[in-house]
Amino acid sequence: MPFSHNDHYHPLLLRRLPAGARSALDVGCGTGTLARRLAARGIDVDGVDPAAEVIDMARALGSPGPGRISYHRADVREHALPAGYYDYISCLASLHHMPFGTVTMLRDALAPGGVLVVLGPAKPRAVTDWGTWIAAAPANLVARGIVAAAERLNGGPEPRVRAPVSDWDESMTDVRRNAARLLPGSTVRTLLFWRYLLTYREPAVTS
Repeated sequence: MPFSHNDHYHPLLLRRLPAGARSALDVGCGTGTLARRLAARGIDVDGVDPAAEVIDMARALGSPGPGRISYHRADVREHALPAGYYDYISCLASLHHMPFGTVTMLRDALAPGGVLVVLGPAKPRAVTDWGTWIAAAPANLVARGIVAAAERLNGGPEPRVRAPVSDWDESMTDVRRNAARLLPGSTVRTLLFWRYLLTYREPAVTS
């Protein structure tokens, strides 16, 4: 499919960057599209993904600079994360591959004032969730058509390497309940294209 639901939300995620951010962790980085966008803003990025094929592609694509990117083929749950270090942590379509409680280790890796964003799928429960995601079907067809037409005009689609995907069991009710319990003060927003956005900011140190 030429239209990436996850890539579509990169601008929204980048707007959550805290001012002056210098370090980031991209969990489930795939081929590094978001990591490169972060590096282009001068942020040093650690990208983590367990899939060898996407990490190889990400490394081959390198960094646009000025920020550096270091890629690690690993399950983030088994990867040593420095405590209180990252100004920004992104977790795109990867949390549903792990227990939701993984967010606690990501939270602990945030620097004071740092931001964790989770973009992921979940099963709708509330009427508003159903309404938003039903509306996504026609919007998705339009977006796919526009992207496919643009690719044809530019000589056809480029070869893509994609990370493995899996189904998900959590509902939006589960996400909201667990986020409130494990990430106090976080917000959960239902998005178009069958996604939700969870945002959490680590409290800043006060004197």
